[in-house]
Amino acid sequence: MATAKEIKQRIGSIKTTMQITSAMKMVSAAKLRKAQSAIWQIVPYANKLQEVLQSVASGLDEADGNPYSTQREIKKVLIIAVSSNKGLCGAFNNNVAKKVMTIIQEKYNEKQVDIITIGKKAGEILKHKGYKIVENHDYILSKKHLTYEDASNVAQTIMNYFAQTKYDVVEIVYNRFKNAAVQILSHEQFLPIQISKEEKNMDYIFEPDRTYIVNHIIPKALKIQFHKILLDSLAAEHGARMTAMHKATDNAKELLKDFILQYNKARQTSITNQILEISSGAEALKK
Repeated sequence: MATAKEIKQRIGSIKTTMQITSAMKMVSAAKLRKAQSAIWQIVPYANKLQEVLQSVASGLDEADGNPYSTQREIKKVLIIAVSSNKGLCGAFNNNVAKKVMTIIQEKYNEKQVDIITIGKKAGEILKHKGYKIVENHDYILSKKHLTYEDASNVAQTIMNYFAQTKYDVVEIVYNRFKNAAVQILSHEQFLPIQISKEEKNMDYIFEPDRTYIVNHIIPKALKIQFHKILLDSLAAEHGARMTAMHKATDNAKELLKDFILQYNKARQTSITNQILEISSGAEALKK
């Protein structure tokens, strides 16, 4: 059994850890509020723009200069794994990496699959498992603020790859923010633009003209959608870290109670032994 001194040292260590996790929880809560505000502002606009994008794309084809809705035989696949640059957020990053591996094994087992990562952690896991990481854009998450310009540049690169037929399909795996305690692991097809049969049969009048829509509206809608996905993931990350640090703090409190109880028992045992030694010495002197 550990001595009272050893237990006291452990109690001090737990208290220090508890202060750290509690502080990290508060920092994540503050960042979450900002991320929530950003995602709530963009979601209505991004969702409506996505509807418009699908409707407009259904009335265009590759002959109109719209390469983003072209359906091709799937030979080369690009998967974008969106995670975080930092840990201490529960299963947030592991879930993304596992989902990417599941998609590759079950859906694209015999296809050529490349991976682009946004966030170091999922990339480290996938690379360790032997998967091919062709690019990483982790710098986006290293900055103080996630900007539309950075998201737009990455989205444009990916759109160019698809338009140049380097890849036949582009999919994104990320955590979607629901609330501070819940993150929904999501898997979406980014390119080609998915069009329902109902929308495909509709006829549209284009204003100002088809060329303007192809060159401006569709690329902008795709970039906004990509930016929204990154904001979603960022808010989910802060929520996951806040929840993880909250649980860690609660666990530290429970552990602290156990060690304080052990310390009191060890201290009581030590005092009892000292009293017994004094009593035994007194009896020996009398004799």
